[in-house]
Amino acid sequence: MKITPELYSDMTRQVSPKSNYRVNITAAFIVGGAICTAGQIILSFLEAYGLDRTEAGTWTSIILVGISAVCTGFGWYQRLAKHAGAGTLVPITGFSNAISSCAIEARSEGPILGVGAKIFTIAGPVLLYGCTSATLYGLVYYFFRC
Repeated sequence: MKITPELYSDMTRQVSPKSNYRVNITAAFIVGGAICTAGQIILSFLEAYGLDRTEAGTWTSIILVGISAVCTGFGWYQRLAKHAGAGTLVPITGFSNAISSCAIEARSEGPILGVGAKIFTIAGPVLLYGCTSATLYGLVYYFFRC
């Protein structure tokens, strides 16, 4: 039996779980919005206590990344992501979760060959292409200022 692309597509459609897009999109929006709202509350709190906008933004990022790493360590972030999907991936907390989960999985292999070598398994391509895109954008902007 030769499997054609059409046959393969039909077979995949039959065995794939059905997704409720309305519920998934709503959950992602609510959870992602809640994470961003928490970040805004932290930012406003830090500004109210005398930090300027730049310092408050830096500390807000650090606090959100730290909270996400702790939640990943306890397994809470994965449980939330199971229901919220992209709502947990888009904010900075998703980046922290990606790095933390790789570090946790690789810790049994040691600090250098395990954690050090594999910590950026998921986040590495994001960093690579993000930095490359930013550099290209900067060069285009520099040479072709509008």
